[in-house]
Amino acid sequence: MALFPPLNGGGEGVAYGYKGKGILIHSITDANGMPLVAISTPANGDERQQVLPMLAQKELAAGKQGNPKRRPKVLAADKGYDARWLRKRLRTKGIRPQIKKRHLKGKKPKGRPIKEIVPRYQQERSFSWFQRKERRLVVRWERLKVCFDAFLLLACSYIWFPKLVG
Repeated sequence: MALFPPLNGGGEGVAYGYKGKGILIHSITDANGMPLVAISTPANGDERQQVLPMLAQKELAAGKQGNPKRRPKVLAADKGYDARWLRKRLRTKGIRPQIKKRHLKGKKPKGRPIKEIVPRYQQERSFSWFQRKERRLVVRWERLKVCFDAFLLLACSYIWFPKLVG
């Protein structure tokens, strides 16, 4: 039995991405930046594949009697989530995608320029809360993915606790 992990780093669910070895934290937040769903994946994983499973986990409380609303009206995301198939799937579910389009270097976009406003500050606020309040999430020290995901869910509950109590 080893008390300390080996020095080489790594662990379950850690892989090489374009910035080096690590993980990605994906989250869906509400309009105020409060995290609703948060998961972690290896750094070399496809970000677009995580949107639909996270939407399946999410359930909105409308404050009215009857069945709760399960889908948001609008989903805002950055360029990493841009894909035609994802936009099409979101539209079939009744969700309007606000995803900034990727542009290839050296190619001009065809047609009239469209002013796209993608509000990302709510998402960035959530990530800054994770980094400022929960330092354990900045550097992953856990070898097991389950342990890190437990800390991630605990951090989400710490963010929600003052709003629910007070």
